[in-house]
Amino acid sequence: MQDLTKRLEQLETDFLNVYQKLKIAEKLKKIAELEKQVADPDIWKNIEQATFKNQELAKLEDEVQPWELLKTQIVDIKELINVSDSTLKAEIEGQLEAMEDKLIELKKVLRFRGPQDDKNAIIRITSGAGGTEAMDWAGMLERMYLRFCERKGFKIIQLERTVGEEAGIKTAVYEVDGTNAYGTLKSEHGVHRLVRLSPFNANNLRQTSFALVEILPVIKADTDIQIDEKDLRIDVYRSGGHGGQGVNTTDSAVRITHLPTNTVVAIQNERSQIQNREKAMEILRGKLVQMQLEQHAETIGELRAGESAGWGQQIRNYVLQPYKLVKDTRTEFESTEPDKVLNGEIDGFIEAYLEQ
Repeated sequence: MQDLTKRLEQLETDFLNVYQKLKIAEKLKKIAELEKQVADPDIWKNIEQATFKNQELAKLEDEVQPWELLKTQIVDIKELINVSDSTLKAEIEGQLEAMEDKLIELKKVLRFRGPQDDKNAIIRITSGAGGTEAMDWAGMLERMYLRFCERKGFKIIQLERTVGEEAGIKTAVYEVDGTNAYGTLKSEHGVHRLVRLSPFNANNLRQTSFALVEILPVIKADTDIQIDEKDLRIDVYRSGGHGGQGVNTTDSAVRITHLPTNTVVAIQNERSQIQNREKAMEILRGKLVQMQLEQHAETIGELRAGESAGWGQQIRNYVLQPYKLVKDTRTEFESTEPDKVLNGEIDGFIEAYLEQ
């Protein structure tokens, strides 16, 4: 049993090292504070604040729960080793191996150490030039990300969606709510290129299509990023729609332009102008933070117009004909099973990017 004791000691040392790095003890104190706050009936006098506190509590609990469970398991198996004889060695070894594998999996969270990695994410998909072919490609990417997010257990909220005339989408915007959502998805930011035999061409010719995927952190608080009001132009207009009971009859759609960078965000999904403005500001903050990363700027004030990667950064090629291959241009990671990739199995590409 001595060899198992040594393995357990090493496991416990590694566990405590990461436990401290992630400040789990501090997060447990924060959870206790939040539980008291949400238990106070007065907090519900401000629904927005109460909702925010509840979301923060749920997020922290999701982060802490697997670490506390593994901590308990380490204590239990330590006691078991101390009172067991060699007849239980195989069983204990199996439990210990499972715990070692679990720690390896949990340690992956250490890769999410960027300043925005723990934020929720905005996914914005835009079809490139090429009409129906490009819009169909954008729709395929939309399905891929929705499938991936569902598998990860992320909550998905549709903010905008404009469908193509014949197929696919022109644009789609989603908010993704989940632990380290931005850190997980940030690898997908850039231009995605598809090569295939066109189903929309009578001659069935090979066609190349492009779509832009933007991944932005959701930044709700003005304190996280300062934007000067004089740098904003806010336009209000009538929302579009297909008619019926849900159609907007007021000027509720909002378009916000950040004048120094000529960055434009428009939202018309919410029913009120106030909600649309708040959501547009969240997305604008995320766009400006992304521009900071791309331009290596210290502050928002240093950002320059027209210098974001945008359509110039092709990150991944999806080839369906004459052969099958999906290859990332940054990490060289590839898959010869594009059908699985387009069904949401993009974990390998994300892992390779995070490891790099």
